[in-house]
Amino acid sequence: MDKALNYLSLARKAGKAELGEEPVGAAARASHAHLIAVACDASDHTWRRAKSYAAGTDQACIRLPYTKDEIGMAIGRTSLAIAAITDAALALALVQSLPNPEKHAAVMEVLTEKAQRLRKRQSETKAHLRNRRSGKKKN
Repeated sequence: MDKALNYLSLARKAGKAELGEEPVGAAARASHAHLIAVACDASDHTWRRAKSYAAGTDQACIRLPYTKDEIGMAIGRTSLAIAAITDAALALALVQSLPNPEKHAAVMEVLTEKAQRLRKRQSETKAHLRNRRSGKKKN
């Protein structure tokens, strides 16, 4: 199996993926989707719908070089035409592992920025918790 499909499978197992048109639409409307991925053989209607979910937001929409059946097999379904990744770091890893990642340079730039902000926020939270714990020991 391809590395990008492994990342999609990992996102599903971690609960960081929405699968199917309605869950993807709900995640996009809630601004939780960092990446909306569409199978290469998905209908034009599905592609237009995915682009409309991402329109006017900083959510990216890309066509994967995999068929619905290949994506479905990777995540444990018979087929899947559309998915949303709700974790910036996983979305970035998926895009970077695609063949010809330079084709998605703009998407990678946005996702890199989001992933860096997320890492910074996580380290600040860790430091805050560490400071709170050390402050409690002094009293």
